[in-house]
Amino acid sequence: MRRTSRTEPRLAAAAGAVVGTLLVGGCAAMPDSGGIGKVELSQGTADKNLQVRVFPVGPAKGAEPGNLLAGFLDALTSDESYDTARQYLTAEAGMRWKPDAGIKVLAANPVVPSSQKVTDADTAFAIRASSRVVAEVDDKHAYRFADGQRDVALPFSFVREKGGEWRISELPDGVVINETNFRNSYRQVDRFFYAKQDPSAAAAPEVLIADPIYLRRRTDPLTSAARAVVSGPSDWLSPVAQTAFPTGSTVDQVSVDESRTARVVLSGVDLGSTMLCRRMATQLFYTLADQGKGQVERLDLKGPRGAGCQASRTDVPFTGPGALVGPAAGQQYLQRAEDGVLMEVHDTEGSTVRGPLGKPQPGKQPLGTIAVARDGGRAAAIGANGHQLFTVGLSDNVRTMPEPLLTTPARAGDKAEDGLASPSWDGRGDLWVVDRDPQNRRVLMVRGDKPVPVPVEGLDGNTVQDLKISSDGVRAALVLKDVRGTRSLWLGLVVHGGSKDAPTAQVVGLRPAAPLLTEVASVSWAEADQLLVLGKENGRLPQLHYMSTDGSQNSEAPLQGGEGMSSAEASEARGDVLQEVKPVLARQAADGKVYRLVNSQWREVNPTFRASAFVYPG
Repeated sequence: MRRTSRTEPRLAAAAGAVVGTLLVGGCAAMPDSGGIGKVELSQGTADKNLQVRVFPVGPAKGAEPGNLLAGFLDALTSDESYDTARQYLTAEAGMRWKPDAGIKVLAANPVVPSSQKVTDADTAFAIRASSRVVAEVDDKHAYRFADGQRDVALPFSFVREKGGEWRISELPDGVVINETNFRNSYRQVDRFFYAKQDPSAAAAPEVLIADPIYLRRRTDPLTSAARAVVSGPSDWLSPVAQTAFPTGSTVDQVSVDESRTARVVLSGVDLGSTMLCRRMATQLFYTLADQGKGQVERLDLKGPRGAGCQASRTDVPFTGPGALVGPAAGQQYLQRAEDGVLMEVHDTEGSTVRGPLGKPQPGKQPLGTIAVARDGGRAAAIGANGHQLFTVGLSDNVRTMPEPLLTTPARAGDKAEDGLASPSWDGRGDLWVVDRDPQNRRVLMVRGDKPVPVPVEGLDGNTVQDLKISSDGVRAALVLKDVRGTRSLWLGLVVHGGSKDAPTAQVVGLRPAAPLLTEVASVSWAEADQLLVLGKENGRLPQLHYMSTDGSQNSEAPLQGGEGMSSAEASEARGDVLQEVKPVLARQAADGKVYRLVNSQWREVNPTFRASAFVYPG
């Protein structure tokens, strides 16, 4: 579902000396004797945008512990199973070691202290290789930034076996890999699960939500992706996600034929129920279509007794990712600077919307922020003084502004950033707004005409400045401000509960996204699985970043300059991976000029009227 190309340039080595060249710091060139100094292990030479094909090499004869460890870590980056890596281990260690237990992603290669020396008399040896962990991938393939890039000492024990060869006898479970090699060896894909229904709302269509994971790039990726779906959602997403796969389901076989039909065979599950089968097939289809880079257009699911079903993007009802973005999600709107009038935009021409928002407010200051609902039938507007919230129909039948739906007090000493902010609509028609009143900070969900307070767990002294809700209504991007005034991006889950008469919601599972960004100016959803963030790293100019919902930056999307821009907006609308992506919109802070980002090029928009804001619904 990502809007960037997944084309992967690769180098394929043939054999012999070429293998030694392409092995990342490769053990093919490893000396087979000599003492140990300060050894930097497996220095990556692959650029992040160039995936190098790595062929593993077994232990060199006579390799001492430091060199043996370097060779083992190189073997972990190869494009095969871990058979070669196990050659570096004793037989017992090879049986105990669990490479699928998780991944530690390191900022740099592990370093062996120069003080650690091995002698000819040694029969056992230990190394604590030091590095810094920047991220971890758990046993469900889910990625998470390490808090504060913590230092780590990795313990490895060695024994000299019969014949005099050293082998690793004790080691941590999982895989240890530097960040460059991680990007080369692993690839982010989305697996999909159904958003849990809101028990307090009327029944709504099911919708799939993305659960991004990292899988090895070239080791049977489709089968790996299918098995990752069947295993269930990540621990982080599980409070708001559910799966159609019963416990005990397993994937036996995955293949793709010339008609671009993926054929998946399951065991441990009865596919006799057509509805259950279709729900499982839909999860698998969107996962394999995301992983397959256009190779999969249909999925054929079979069970152990021959029963089965099919799934594709043309299925009705549509439950795919982004099913709730709404019919108006790709429409562009601008707010006229001189009088706050809301206008629909078609190329460079604009027409005023129907209803009161399409007319100047007589005798009043222009309205503040406006957010159009995803169905295009109404909009939310913040009052000019930032202390009133209106919802207004975009219809000729609505002739005057209604009474405010919500009012917060104006207090002595109020700052510009106090009051109501960030109105945002989900795909089920609920409106979200942030109240930044210093004496009553809160997040609110407005259902109908009833504001519902939404507690946010885990703020730890931070305050919510802005919030953008996803179309599915169960994920939220939040801009938090700490005591120093730094604005950072966080992701949270929305757990719905209560009853029709007394709905509840709370934001849980807060986790940081883009921790290197020291200042976030704006954020919007860009498709169902990505965020567009305008922000900057310490000491750098503002840029646009595409962020995954696991908080990692999309390395396949080129960064775009954002110097001087006050906001950027993207559309979540994209029902088909082949459909044209709606352009990014950005507004200059100094002169209010508006730009479109099309094919990685900024193009100035020259509307008939000067705009104070330029937005998509949502």
